[in-house]
Amino acid sequence: MITGNKQNPQKKKKTDSLFTRINKWLHLWLGLVSGLIVLIVCVTACIWVFNEEITGLLEPETKVEKQDKAVLSPSQLTAIGQHLYPGKAPSYATYQQGRVITLGLKDPKEKERRSGGVTLKINPYTGKVISAVERKKGETDFFRFILNGHRFLWMPYKIGRPIVNYGTMVFVVLLITGLIWWYPKKWNKSTRDKSFKIKWGASFKRVNLDLHNVLGFYSLIFLLFIALTGMVYGISWYSEGLYWVTTGGDKLVEFKRLESDSLQANKFYTPEKAMDAAWQKVIVRHPKSVGFYYSFPDTAAAKSSINIRVYPSQGQFYNSLSYTFDQHTLKELKSDDIYSTSYADAGVGGKIRKMNYDIHVGSILGFPGKVLAFLASLIGASLPITGFLIWYGRKFKKKGTKNSKAEQLNSTKTPKSPQTKKPELQEALQE
Repeated sequence: MITGNKQNPQKKKKTDSLFTRINKWLHLWLGLVSGLIVLIVCVTACIWVFNEEITGLLEPETKVEKQDKAVLSPSQLTAIGQHLYPGKAPSYATYQQGRVITLGLKDPKEKERRSGGVTLKINPYTGKVISAVERKKGETDFFRFILNGHRFLWMPYKIGRPIVNYGTMVFVVLLITGLIWWYPKKWNKSTRDKSFKIKWGASFKRVNLDLHNVLGFYSLIFLLFIALTGMVYGISWYSEGLYWVTTGGDKLVEFKRLESDSLQANKFYTPEKAMDAAWQKVIVRHPKSVGFYYSFPDTAAAKSSINIRVYPSQGQFYNSLSYTFDQHTLKELKSDDIYSTSYADAGVGGKIRKMNYDIHVGSILGFPGKVLAFLASLIGASLPITGFLIWYGRKFKKKGTKNSKAEQLNSTKTPKSPQTKKPELQEALQE
């Protein structure tokens, strides 16, 4: 009788703690559910962050050398627009130093913001029209199309906007659970290499895993800032709560459009003179501003007001100043909301809120910040793809790989004939 060698029993595999299992489950399924949303939002973010630079490259004719003379007044722009398109009324105008003035014209009967119209590019010094683009209701340019995808996935606004908002919140959870999953139980040379380096010479599965883990870690802090600032624009309770926390308990004042005194209509100014007078008041206060945006009052609505926003810094918005005037009396109208307060006069929480957009697009750090935002968004767009490939490889290919390996081993084994067995074993078998 033969007594075989006792084999060492396999060590029981240590099971993850309940917290770890929940964390992994959340990261997996929330990632699968929100993957497409994250992909679209991040890809459109990559494109939008450089919209001004791309537009400048594609439209070199819109560049204008700065001259030591006054730019066209609102009334002069109005005259140009009405001469070319008699049935249209001026809606807004934007100017950035070194660029043409963009003048928007629309049908005065249309009240919706995106009701179509004409966009004119005008030399700010000579009044020469560089280009004119007519759009029907619902039509958009390329970057407006990109922004619509970023904000509401090209769906109806009331449906797509909440999906993006809460999809972004899910993305924040994914970043946190991903960091917990990424963190090694023990730190040594092997875990450091896996956590911080991509092994480019390895198999596709290993490189894909490294791209997900390593790039996800390096972009984590930037993606968190981008996501957290993005939610300010769509989730009211989050926006109000964040402001309350950063200001030490102040309530966020709701933005409201200031209205003109309709009882004073046609008593003091014509619309053109009121617009020019408001413009002069603002540029006297800010002679060195590098950009401005102003909206013309709706002359068919007696309560409509004049709004002018000044941008002191090139490519940044946090320190912009907004002025609102009564279109009939030219009285300056004041609001209590944070966006009507100057950056210098705002508290810490107010400054953070005014910097929100610049943090979101990276321009708070200038052009290098926009590059960082672009790279972080690009990595963010890759995470759902690499994450899906990891899950798919483990879920659907693992069993197939094991079976194929087993079959391959069985096919390569050649059974030993009885003649080749050791004499001692043959005798033992015969007993």
